[in-house]
Amino acid sequence: MATLTISGLHKRFGTVEVLKGINLEARTGEFIALVGPSGCGKSTLLAMIAGLETVSEGEIRIDGTLVNSVAPKDRDIAMVFQSYALYPTMTARQNMTFGMESRGVPKAEQDAAIKRVASLLQIEPLLNRKPGQLSGGQRQRVAMGRALVRDPKLFLFDEPLSNLDAKLRVDMRTEIKKLHLRVGKTTIYVTHDQIEAMTLASRIAVMHQGSIQQFDEPQVVYDHPANIFVAGFMGSPSMNFIPGELTKVDGRPAVAIALAGGETATLPLPRPPETRPANGKVILGVRPEHLFRYDPNLKSQKAGLAMLTAPVEVVEPTGAETHAVLKVGEREIVGRFDPDGAPRLGELLPLGIDMAHACLFDPDTQALIRQGSA
Repeated sequence: MATLTISGLHKRFGTVEVLKGINLEARTGEFIALVGPSGCGKSTLLAMIAGLETVSEGEIRIDGTLVNSVAPKDRDIAMVFQSYALYPTMTARQNMTFGMESRGVPKAEQDAAIKRVASLLQIEPLLNRKPGQLSGGQRQRVAMGRALVRDPKLFLFDEPLSNLDAKLRVDMRTEIKKLHLRVGKTTIYVTHDQIEAMTLASRIAVMHQGSIQQFDEPQVVYDHPANIFVAGFMGSPSMNFIPGELTKVDGRPAVAIALAGGETATLPLPRPPETRPANGKVILGVRPEHLFRYDPNLKSQKAGLAMLTAPVEVVEPTGAETHAVLKVGEREIVGRFDPDGAPRLGELLPLGIDMAHACLFDPDTQALIRQGSA
């Protein structure tokens, strides 16, 4: 197993800077997800780790060894591509042994590696089939098997599940998680799907416009996003953002937000902000699961609850939960509700907000405003 250290990494294509000073470290056996929208630079970063793209500036080290100028074949990595990249005229077994044959690995070692990996991935019955005779999920398992037989230091995955349907994506996600738990190899996984990143990774690097916006454990990224971009990208439905202004109620901190008809709602903050924007303006961030049908009896049971009324504009049942679009002032926000107590279309909903989980952002810098102790 290996460590990966990336320091001050830049990538330029002519005058266009695609990566802007990336710093990243993967510890031995860690599963790191690079997540972000299309064009953010995550696949370019993976290609540079693999040696498929040159480094414009900065360093890439594997187990402490500088590999900037090391050929891909000598980096001891294995890569799984989005397109599977299987030879169509070869069987699954031949696809998996091709690299070993090219390196002159003895036949007995090849057979032992195939037996071990085929058992691990449960593809023994598929070894004599060609890619055209396999489903998308089976092809992806063969592609992973081809990487596993090498027993490399690093595994690199480039959006491996993008071509699969929704159910198969969930199934394969579970298989990749199991695989990592069994093998324990250091893994770098590129995806645009934040659910994949949250469920698979030990740490997530959220990328935007060639920079890492936040690099931390999944729950930290979700609960304490570094800025508005991270907050909006991580989570489905996305976090709600409501303009507000810092104020006080009975000497305690609060946020005032505008409602329809010129009215204002004052929402208490359980913890005071550590810093205050110069003009007192903030963006209040609330995740959909922290909105609920208000029950007055909850007030005495839980601190940090706020209440206002909001008309229900759209109701979207999804089975396990119901999403509702609500109007707060001039803004639409989305809530997630239990189907048994879901809002009704056109209802004026008594809306509860769990302010203990709310975030505050600076509207100028878009950075998270840390909140102190209660």
